[in-house]
Amino acid sequence: MPLPIASITPQKRSVEFGIYRDGDNNLDEAQAPVLDQAKAVSEADARIAFHVEDTTARDDHVGPEGLLRTEDYTLVDGQQRDIELHHPQDMADRTTLARFVAKTLDEAESHHSATTWLDLVDHGGGDGGAFQTNLSGGHVMREDDIAGAIADGVQLHAREHPEDGDRQVTGVLLNACLMATCGVESALSHVGVRYLAASPETMIAPGAPTSVAEDIADHQDDPDAMAKSIVRDTMSTHYGIGEERFAPAAAFDVFDLQPQKIAAMEQSIKQLNQEIIVAAKDPAMKSAIKADGRQTEGMTRSQEPGLPWHADRPAEALYRTLSADTRLSSSLRTAASDAAKAVKATVLAHAESRDFAPFDDANYRDAAGPTIHFPTTKGQIDPWAPVVSETKNVFAQTVDALKAERALA
Repeated sequence: MPLPIASITPQKRSVEFGIYRDGDNNLDEAQAPVLDQAKAVSEADARIAFHVEDTTARDDHVGPEGLLRTEDYTLVDGQQRDIELHHPQDMADRTTLARFVAKTLDEAESHHSATTWLDLVDHGGGDGGAFQTNLSGGHVMREDDIAGAIADGVQLHAREHPEDGDRQVTGVLLNACLMATCGVESALSHVGVRYLAASPETMIAPGAPTSVAEDIADHQDDPDAMAKSIVRDTMSTHYGIGEERFAPAAAFDVFDLQPQKIAAMEQSIKQLNQEIIVAAKDPAMKSAIKADGRQTEGMTRSQEPGLPWHADRPAEALYRTLSADTRLSSSLRTAASDAAKAVKATVLAHAESRDFAPFDDANYRDAAGPTIHFPTTKGQIDPWAPVVSETKNVFAQTVDALKAERALA
């Protein structure tokens, strides 16, 4: 008598963690440890499954030695499965990221994962975007296209899997430099992402550790505890440069992208910018606003030449400085105070360094929260355009940022 075939029910996972890593540049080797971290996490924690898309030329992986290619696989229980090799994909292309998002959501459904996060690993350029690949000619993917690709991927998954059509991307770890900005918050919120983990500063590769997936799994129902755990995990990790060891970044944050909070932030910043446009017609107030801007030091607080993001200033610190300046009109000061409160409301957890050795012992005590592009000279407006533009995005248009920048500069 034949025995019945036992049905195998896939193990339920808490977190599907998609790692999208662009190694088609000078960070191929430096950022690769996030994959070794993922393997260790997967092996130790059965709650977490990984979907990996990695464009690389490294010799120590699953593809042919020294040949640029894109590797696609899952990591479950410490094992690489369903390995696929492709011609190198342009990781700065919206379609490439959208396909990855859809496949990560497919994997989340197959693993019965409660939560889906994306780890986007590469160069970053603030509101200008991320993913600087050789295949794209050195250009980066705009923040609006990153968010748009996530929306496209969600729609693609829902179209091909209508039974799972409500699944969304819960959170994004933008494991790249300078991506904790008000604009990135806004763009991701508008496509349904609930949480953003990122640094407002340049990061030391490989960046935030993949072990943050465990922090997410540990605190599924407690966003505050999850955020604090992610920040603590990241800032307590240390990488070596010579004989010294440093945290991945001088500052790191987790943001709540709840639509009501983002709408309040957008409206308050727009109101402030409108006040600035009017105030800038008065030479004395224009001079005071610019002085307040310069007083709030921007990011890339390093003496290394050629880094252009000095006008990306901590938004809350800048707005509080404006709100306390009695040289300014009461309406502008009130608008600045409201904007500071709205920005702060999006911050679930943060940590910063008072003395970050890799960046000339720079002080980052005011880097609590996202940055805002606030140039005080014409040269600070989009200094890397057209390769990177921090003004050509929906957020800047929504809050009248460019009008205010031109009025000041």
